[in-house]
Amino acid sequence: MSIEVEFRNIRKAYGGKTIIANLNLQIEKGEFVTIIGSSGCGKTTLLKMVNGLVTPDAGDILVMGKNIRYEDQVLLRRNIGYAIQGSVLFPHLTVEQNISYVPNLLNKRDKKRTENAVEKWMKIVGLDSDIRTRYPAELSGGQQQRVGIARALAASPELLLMDEPFGAVDEITREQLQNELKEIYRKTSITVLFITHDISEALKLGTKVLVMDGGRIEQYAAPEELLKNPATDFVYHLAEKERRYCRMPEDALCECEYSGAGALPRENRTSLYGSITTSKNASPDQHSVVE
Repeated sequence: MSIEVEFRNIRKAYGGKTIIANLNLQIEKGEFVTIIGSSGCGKTTLLKMVNGLVTPDAGDILVMGKNIRYEDQVLLRRNIGYAIQGSVLFPHLTVEQNISYVPNLLNKRDKKRTENAVEKWMKIVGLDSDIRTRYPAELSGGQQQRVGIARALAASPELLLMDEPFGAVDEITREQLQNELKEIYRKTSITVLFITHDISEALKLGTKVLVMDGGRIEQYAAPEELLKNPATDFVYHLAEKERRYCRMPEDALCECEYSGAGALPRENRTSLYGSITTSKNASPDQHSVVE
């Protein structure tokens, strides 16, 4: 599988304080990477470096094999989807105009193609066509977030960056958006980099989870690997809640398949609690069912 994003010896400091120190990472094409870590660990800085919004002090970033240092930064951003927390829609533009903004820049002469893209993505993210002419102020928070996701995807980018996109919506809407995003990922196989502060969300959505602390990578692994074999104490404690979700008696260690972006919601997972293996040497913390 080809490498979609590569970080080579990345360093970044603000005001003399190092935020990211000598970071190296390769992200394969088609991965859904959820990024989680302590506050100030460099998650958002790392994400913004991918589309040139933040420039590293040292090192190189390659996107689709090209060093972005030498690319047209405006064109780079137009070809990378970007969605962040809350509404960042243009308040003076309608829903349709917001979603079609980037496609219109890229395909000025192909209006029909843009119209089809707007219709397609509104349907995929669960927006009714009758709100096309509404303005952001006339939408609910969940609708605004859906419009933001549709806008990020309307130009059919190969790479989507998301910075806590569901953090400002209620729990019910959040779960709906998570499920819709999983379905979009399943249909498109787009490469996604998704920042979250919620370990449950990170494990539910990601095919790979990137755990950061203090500007360093603590672990980069599939959700099930991270739960079963945490690489550091930081990762262990971060995932503690998930490991303790369903405890088993005696020395039974019940291992459930955690399939990242294809995982079932909690309420549907009881049937997944598959093979039970015994471990005489297992610690009490290991006697649990993982999602």
